[in-house]
Amino acid sequence: MGCFLQPIFFFTRFAQFYFTSIPFFFYLRCMITAIVLGSGNVAIHFAKAIQSGEGVVLIQRYARSSTNDACFDSQIPKTDRLEDLKEADIYLIAVSDDAIAPVSAGIKTVGGLVVHTSGSIPVHALLCAAPRGVLYPVQTFSKQKTVNFSEVPLCLETERSGDMELLKKFALSLSSNVYELSSEKREKLHLAAVFANNFSNYMFKIADDICSNYHIPFEILKPLIQETSHKILGMSPYDAQTGPARRNDRKVVQKQRDLLEAGNKEIYTLLSEAISNTYKKL
Repeated sequence: MGCFLQPIFFFTRFAQFYFTSIPFFFYLRCMITAIVLGSGNVAIHFAKAIQSGEGVVLIQRYARSSTNDACFDSQIPKTDRLEDLKEADIYLIAVSDDAIAPVSAGIKTVGGLVVHTSGSIPVHALLCAAPRGVLYPVQTFSKQKTVNFSEVPLCLETERSGDMELLKKFALSLSSNVYELSSEKREKLHLAAVFANNFSNYMFKIADDICSNYHIPFEILKPLIQETSHKILGMSPYDAQTGPARRNDRKVVQKQRDLLEAGNKEIYTLLSEAISNTYKKL
């Protein structure tokens, strides 16, 4: 091979080796690496959001159970041993509130940021030596229902101000609705969310039971439920309130109360009185 061609040959071989054999860890360093710990609804949706996000990569997940394995991408490595967790930038603990402390205590790395996803648990409940934070999604999740995660409000908190930049960058890769919120405010927000979501859904459950008992299709109520939800997007819940208690229609309130069984009768009475007192009708 001529002297002129030799440098070209070696440069070509070097370029082929370099651009086709870049170590995977070098690629990952350009991304925010994350590990999801948990296998429930929140973990499932976070894992999918991370895989769809830009600038972030899910490198591993941890779960003791295999119950919901089918809901996760089978290409993502899984471990059921906390001591086998890889090094990552973000360790996202999406487990029950009671499990946050023991799971976090098993994370021995000190390099990554460990965050939980609970609305009511303070940041210091994380029992690990690593930097700590919170990434609370204000949304209801079910594995059977797809959620547009880019619209989910994410509330952030870190113990150290320097860690907020990383957590905010990570959160913004998942959603455009990101808020910094202290543990105290997040606890109050979670309480509000319980009323707005959990309690209201239980009211739907009671309505469904009543319809079922009298062989009435629950579907008849769905347009009403949708309109109620849509209405408060353009007006305050105070102004949106309607119904017999709001109108001080005592006869209807009493008649409906009499139709109910003991447990639901108490709920109906309590709510009716609360509405009436709010609008000072009774």
